Amino acid sequence: MITIRKAMASDLMAMQHCNLSNLAENYQLSLYLYFYSGWPDVSFVAENAQGQVVGYVLSYVKKEEGKDSVGYICSLSVIRSYRRLGIAQRLMGQAHAAMVEGYDVELSTLNVRVSNSAAFNLYKNTLAYE
Repeated sequence: MITIRKAMASDLMAMQHCNLSNLAENYQLSLYLYFYSGWPDVSFVAENAQGQVVGYVLSYVKKEEGKDSVGYICSLSVIRSYRRLGIAQRLMGQAHAAMVEGYDVELSTLNVRVSNSAAFNLYKNTLAYE
């Protein structure tokens, strides 16, 4: 059983571990701390039954004067042995819902390498990003 919950400060190292073991783009722990400290309500983790963080989405929101708030997905990662279970989709759904509820976000954006066909398919075909 996988549980999705809001990320906590104590999860940041486990989130970074997911990133380091899965993704080509690796971030310093300070980046996780920066986004978490500014927008703690829009980042989520996936936990297995043993309480291990097996995935996360790190998000933030930007509001420019005179413009609508925009949500940004900084990073999404699910440990390989937990992929293809819908965890990434659930994490993204929670992040999107939190951005809408907390910040009235109507648009969210992200960057993905075109060569990352699995992520590209998730974002374009499953989550309807353009």
